[in-house]
Amino acid sequence: MKDPVSSRIAALPPLREAIATANFSAKKSLGQNFLLDINLTRRIARAAGALETGTTIEIGPGPGGLTRALLIEGAVDLIAIERDSRAAEALAPLVQAAEGRLRLVEDDATEVDVSSLGAAPRRVVANLPYNVATRLLLGWLATPTSFESLTLMFQKEVADRLLAAPGSDAYGRLSVFVQWLCTVRRVTDLPPSAFTPPPKVWSSVVRLEPRAEPLHPADRRTLERVTEAAFGQRRKMLRQSLKGLGGDALLIAAGIEPTERPERLSIAEFCRLANALSDRESR
Repeated sequence: MKDPVSSRIAALPPLREAIATANFSAKKSLGQNFLLDINLTRRIARAAGALETGTTIEIGPGPGGLTRALLIEGAVDLIAIERDSRAAEALAPLVQAAEGRLRLVEDDATEVDVSSLGAAPRRVVANLPYNVATRLLLGWLATPTSFESLTLMFQKEVADRLLAAPGSDAYGRLSVFVQWLCTVRRVTDLPPSAFTPPPKVWSSVVRLEPRAEPLHPADRRTLERVTEAAFGQRRKMLRQSLKGLGGDALLIAAGIEPTERPERLSIAEFCRLANALSDRESR
């Protein structure tokens, strides 16, 4: 039997018409680029997994392109966080059609404790504004196990960094930290023409699943310090970039050659460095 909510959403005016009616043009200052193709948005919604349990959280719904797809794909408790006050008018028909399955929170996502919204399991699905995407992700990963998954749109260059392996040009602090806490896979890449208005860069959808425990034991803050120092001078040998943290002595204690460069180290080796630094500072 067809979901009645899906039927009501299908009967709504097309998104472009809804945007015109609400006079809802994209604001560059808010990093807005609308994804209107329902086939693409439904693909993203399906990548988020089973939406029939727990809470689905969308950041920056705008006129509701991805929001519609999430409801059609079965989201039973969808919380949409939007700082743009114009969105309420554009989303009002969708809120009504969802009959209690969609709640609009008019707030800035950078100021909201997303990890406490709704009932578990929680998943975040969003076409993120690129100017705050990394900041939002790192904030959510402060409590990674609060989320079942994070299915997020990034600028492709940032997605490449999230997925990068040791030895690649894109491998850096973000790669180490995110992969230490999550499994990461690319869902799809999207050209600028997929958006209204089109951005200047390609975009990528990435799905992150927080691990029950980090990939290797290490103190989070110490690992951040080590990677910050190492990649702060990524073209130099580690003996130089880690000089302020112990240099050769620290590297030898971790079983790593002082002449290595940061982009060649695995996550396990960075964790060994963090543990060696913790041992050094505890003595």
